[in-house]
Amino acid sequence: MAWHLDSNRPIYLQLQEELELRIISGYYPSGTQLPTVRDLAHEAAVNPNTMQRALQELERLELVFAHRTSGRFVTEDKEMIHQLRLRLAKEQVAAFLERIYKLGLTKEEALDLVR
Repeated sequence: MAWHLDSNRPIYLQLQEELELRIISGYYPSGTQLPTVRDLAHEAAVNPNTMQRALQELERLELVFAHRTSGRFVTEDKEMIHQLRLRLAKEQVAAFLERIYKLGLTKEEALDLVR
């Protein structure tokens, strides 16, 4: 899975968002161990400290937890993952509708496009 990073936004936030997407999509299933910071940083072509910051944010959100000697793991709280998936989906729908309305289309026209 490719990492698409934009220099106009903080890199650690983009890494955090990408890791969240990978978790909620099942790429990193609930309870599984994540690759090491170095491996993830290498894959994303970023400094390991930047990746570490993104992972610390995920820990703060309790989406990821660390075992001192065995690395980081995805939360086993499937309801939390489900709620995050719904929240992100609603944000995407709202952004889509906002752009559609700016184009001058109605709600019905937007629904026709989706169908």
